[in-house]
Amino acid sequence: QVRFAESGGGLVQPGGSLTLSCVASGFLFTSKAMAWYRQTPGKEREKIIGIDNISHTFGLADSVKGRFLISRDDNKNTVYLQMNNLTPEDTGIYYCNAPTLLPRPGWGQGTQVTVSA
Repeated sequence: QVRFAESGGGLVQPGGSLTLSCVASGFLFTSKAMAWYRQTPGKEREKIIGIDNISHTFGLADSVKGRFLISRDDNKNTVYLQMNNLTPEDTGIYYCNAPTLLPRPGWGQGTQVTVSA
């Protein structure tokens, strides 16, 4: 069974940084692209950044350009999201998924990020 376990969220002040982690299981992690998604209040979940199986970044949303970085550790089946210079608009629930995996997997519980003074 495919599973995603996100962690690392929390409360952070504007301008601060946070690193999220996602451990994936149930599929061949090394062969698949991974991506981070975000659901902000009142909006649908959107993909904000991805990384392919040779660690090239793709699908970088304009809202996070220059601030968010994605990386992966294939030995740990883990993908990371480093978030810098956070703003209140970054508040939301962050999820990871494998965008090219078929059949389409479900979602993990996500991790809540709140940016507030």
